[in-house]
Amino acid sequence: MEEIILFILTFLFVFIFYQIFIVTKAKRLKKRNKKNEWEVMEISYLVKRYHIDLDKISYPQLLQIVAITSSIDISLVISIIFLLPNFFLEIVVGLISMVLLILISYHLVYLFYKKKGMIKK
Repeated sequence: MEEIILFILTFLFVFIFYQIFIVTKAKRLKKRNKKNEWEVMEISYLVKRYHIDLDKISYPQLLQIVAITSSIDISLVISIIFLLPNFFLEIVVGLISMVLLILISYHLVYLFYKKKGMIKK
């Protein structure tokens, strides 16, 4: 039960942090037509790796999906880390699981947008 509460609280904290400091700033700069002045790294990854077409996608919706995905990834890694007894093991498992979760979760985002036909061909 403690792990679930930890996951939920971590998710809410990270999601609110993401909304305040990343999503609102990116939306504000996008409205001013400053395209590459301050680009979110996750969106850059999706565009370069999976050829997501930003002309077809609602940018605020993509920002929200990125915020939710990143919040879930970070919350899962923190929940996994708190289950381990050793500091060295926490670091190793945390790094490996974070990389794997990022790769898997953003691939799932790609599959979502591929299904909707929003990928450059």
